[in-house]
Amino acid sequence: MKRARIEELLAFHRDGLLKDTVPFWMKHALDRRCGGYFNYIDRDGAVADTDKAIWIQGRFAWLLALLYNEVEPRREWLEASLHGIRFLEKHAFDTDGRMFFRVTRDGRPLRKRRYVFSESFGAIAFAEYGRAAKDARRMQTARRIYQTLVRYYENPDLLPPKVYPQTRAAKGLAMPMILIVTSQQMRRIGEDALYDDMIRFCIREVLEDHMHPREKAVLENVGPKGERLDCVEGRCINPGHAIEAAWFILEEARRTGDRRLTEKACLIMDWSLERGWDRKYGGLLYFVDVEGKPPEQYEHDMKLWWPHNEALYATLLAHHMTGLKKYETWYERLHDWAYSHFPDPKYGEWFKYLHRDGSLASTVKGNRWAGPFHLPRSQFLLWRLCEEMLQT
Repeated sequence: MKRARIEELLAFHRDGLLKDTVPFWMKHALDRRCGGYFNYIDRDGAVADTDKAIWIQGRFAWLLALLYNEVEPRREWLEASLHGIRFLEKHAFDTDGRMFFRVTRDGRPLRKRRYVFSESFGAIAFAEYGRAAKDARRMQTARRIYQTLVRYYENPDLLPPKVYPQTRAAKGLAMPMILIVTSQQMRRIGEDALYDDMIRFCIREVLEDHMHPREKAVLENVGPKGERLDCVEGRCINPGHAIEAAWFILEEARRTGDRRLTEKACLIMDWSLERGWDRKYGGLLYFVDVEGKPPEQYEHDMKLWWPHNEALYATLLAHHMTGLKKYETWYERLHDWAYSHFPDPKYGEWFKYLHRDGSLASTVKGNRWAGPFHLPRSQFLLWRLCEEMLQT
């Protein structure tokens, strides 16, 4: 990639983060009366519902602390991060140490899922805030949440199964994928062999069990030892998940210098981009069936914001690490499609849900699934990657 283009992209992603995305959420999300953050936000910033998703609370608290640590020690960012941390401390934890998924505006529990994704974002929120504020107590809370997360991952029988395992035993890509990046984030508050061990274990699980060379696909659901499941869930590919996992692995390859990991991660990316790219309308499809049969998910052909955020960073990182032109080409293709469809020119930020043809499906900027995470994380990482590319 030419130097002038890198300089252009550096300013583009930096300004998108600091002048658009973060100001939108700082203006509209903070709940000054009950604490925490509103997450169901309409196009113009209006609060569409006051229930709060716990993982969104963790994600935004993490982002704000990250900005304080890595961009500039702005007091407003640290105070806004603490605003979320205090809400989590007061309302997010059940008596068993696990975290709820959804609570009312004032923190009364509504829902607790059979998954531990709230815990993954809770852990990184407390870790990054603890690092920012030099707060040993909050960093210890992060370690405790992380240990809970690992315990449930290593002992899946502790959680009620979604499907009777006696009939069909299965495991999903989401948990090893999210544990890779959660462990990488936890490592920022102190070296711990547990983090490195968990990263290696989860990468092996992705590469050996979910990655299926014969089908040239990363399968979302497999048997306990990576077996193909003869059902619609077993045929499911989520290109965004696979591409996200690929860049988590690339980051570990960058840290360790393991060229084999780089090659495997790039192969995941190649397969997922090839299967996920919509040749008719452009953009990444949400779900794909590995055999070309109709996917089960009714939203399978929609275009969501977050796979495009993840693919933008993944492809530019792959280009930087390998020098291969094809990843620069993919980055530009994704950039052109995403930035001609998702950004809201009137109120800022991105729309989150588009129909297959790129037309608007919903005006929301946030809900219990979407919030200030994938877009600002990608903008931050792309900005910093461009800085690194200019140096080298």
